[in-house]
Amino acid sequence: QVQLVESGGGLVQAGDSLRLSCAASGRTFSRHRMGWFRQAPGKEREFVAYISWSGGTTYYADSVKGRFTIARDNAKNTNYLQMNSLKPEDTAVYYCAASARSGFLTRASEYEYWGQGTQVTVSS
Repeated sequence: QVQLVESGGGLVQAGDSLRLSCAASGRTFSRHRMGWFRQAPGKEREFVAYISWSGGTTYYADSVKGRFTIARDNAKNTNYLQMNSLKPEDTAVYYCAASARSGFLTRASEYEYWGQGTQVTVSS
């Protein structure tokens, strides 16, 4: 069982940066692949970023590639999403997710554990 708690969201202006954190409980955090998803009002939840259990492999949605960076610190049971050059279209609730499955995970259905979400609002 893994419990996830996101933090770091807020209201910023276009061009600003934010760093989201996802603190995980449980001793098996390092064995889980991690992902970030987001959901804007009236839209489906969408994939943002993925990181392998070791941190050696990352993958991003095209909409955030070059602006967002996912990282993890297994010693601290924490996963991060650094968001730079934020745009109004990045406004959404951001969710951290964990999966014990193997493979390259970019679909919400592939993740077993979810945080409660943190709101990110980017004003123009």
